[in-house]
Amino acid sequence: MNWLRPLGQTGLQVSCLGLGTVKFGRNIGVKYPRDFQLPNDRTARSLLDQSWDLGINLLDTAPAYGSSESRLGELLRGDSREWLICTKVGEEFENGESRYDFSPEHCRRSVDRSLKRLGRERLDIVLVHSNGEDTAIIENYGTLQALSELKREGKIGAFGMSTKSVAGGIAAVPQCDALMLTYSLSHREDEAVMDACLDEGCGVLLKKVFASGHLTEDEADPVLATMRLVLTHAATGSAIIGTINPAHLEANVAAARQAMA
Repeated sequence: MNWLRPLGQTGLQVSCLGLGTVKFGRNIGVKYPRDFQLPNDRTARSLLDQSWDLGINLLDTAPAYGSSESRLGELLRGDSREWLICTKVGEEFENGESRYDFSPEHCRRSVDRSLKRLGRERLDIVLVHSNGEDTAIIENYGTLQALSELKREGKIGAFGMSTKSVAGGIAAVPQCDALMLTYSLSHREDEAVMDACLDEGCGVLLKKVFASGHLTEDEADPVLATMRLVLTHAATGSAIIGTINPAHLEANVAAARQAMA
């Protein structure tokens, strides 16, 4: 299996592991088992350098990740490496709480703001950040249609949805370039959506592969078992890992390469 993989039919080649950057910008209202401090700029930049050196070319962020987008924009200013960036629309995190706006108007404002924060002329991947009401978002708000228009205008590349239900994922497949799905040793329901994505040529990004730090103890090596599960499905483009620990990052990449050997 190749380390770089096609993301469906988007034309993008993504590393099979991507770096999630929620921990670059937000450490409140998260579901990790232990508290953590946001990394300073030097530490964050070193982690980006390490990620690139290990073969990672995909960074995942969102407006709901606190200062993550703005920090990435500053950290990558003048960086000539060809990073791919995935961000999102629909969820905002303000005053310690999430709020949602899936209107086309907010979608456009959010994309323009992300372009400015990230210092980019075009966003590689933009996903709808679902609140769990996947089907209602698809049917009632026009969010995906707004993203499709922004793609035609050249502001974004691939677009899709980060879903929270199997029904929503299945409904989203025909309308999206890529989906972000939950898949782990303890949560395999979205495998049906992954199969549908494979059939339709829709790209797949995976989230919460380590169950937000709550790995099952049923495996002797749960990290390696996770990598074998998530990276061997033919639909998988990239699995997002959200660590800010350099040792964990290196170990995760080593496990991924072992799983693909």
